[in-house]
Amino acid sequence: VQTGVALKGFWERVIMIPEKGRPPIAFDWYRDFLQYLLNTESYTWFGKLVVAGELLIGIALLVGAFTGIAAFFGGFMNWNFMMAGTTSVNPVFFTLSILLILAWKTAGYWGLDRYLLSALGTPWKPGFIGSPPKRVSGSALAE
Repeated sequence: VQTGVALKGFWERVIMIPEKGRPPIAFDWYRDFLQYLLNTESYTWFGKLVVAGELLIGIALLVGAFTGIAAFFGGFMNWNFMMAGTTSVNPVFFTLSILLILAWKTAGYWGLDRYLLSALGTPWKPGFIGSPPKRVSGSALAE
C-alpha cells in the first residue's frame, strides 16, 4: 500500500494485449485510462485510496451508516474491477449494491441510519439537526 507496487502490477497485467486470445479489458477507452494512470504514476496514491475506500465502505455497510451512499461507492468500485477484467464475485456484489441503493429508504430502519437519517434528514424528510426551531403561536416565542 505504501508504494502502490501491487496496484501497478495489476494495472500492467490487465492492460497487456496478448498475442492470442482476448485481452482482459474489452474496452479500449478503459485500457487507455489505466495506461494514463500508469504513465502519471498514480498508483502511488491510488492504492491508498482503494484501501481507504474499501475500509470505509465496509464499515459503513456493517454498521448501517449511510447505507445508500456506501452501496453506491461500493458498486462503483466493483464496476471498475469488472471493467478491468476481474470477475470473481464482483458481479454479485455489484447486484447487491444496486439492491441496497434501491432499498435505501427501507434499509434506513436497520442499523445506525435509523438515528442518523432522522437527525440529519433525507431528501424526502428534513432532520431535526439544523432545522429552524418551531414557532408556537400565542406564546412568548412567537412575539
